[in-house]
Amino acid sequence: MTYLVYVAAFGTAATFFLWLRDARIFYRTALPGYRQAAYRGVLYSALALFGSLMALTTPDLEFLALGAVLLALYLQGRVPREKVWTGGESAATRFFGNVPRR
Repeated sequence: MTYLVYVAAFGTAATFFLWLRDARIFYRTALPGYRQAAYRGVLYSALALFGSLMALTTPDLEFLALGAVLLALYLQGRVPREKVWTGGESAATRFFGNVPRR
């Protein structure tokens, strides 16, 4: 087991976090871009989890597993979303997806 397993696990956690943040923003604003991002986030999180588990179970396929996790992270960021922040928010507000209800 090399350090790539830890990188894959961190990438999987980041993918799950981004999915849950998109779901929270959709729940608070009901914007269609965040709905689509939350739906696709389920698939991307499953792909990242598959890659992370593949890295844990098969040491020979670590690079392929890390590729699956990085692909999931890349695709997670490609979903178009609406702008929900005006620019005066703190980094913590954006990090946790705290937006006003609409």
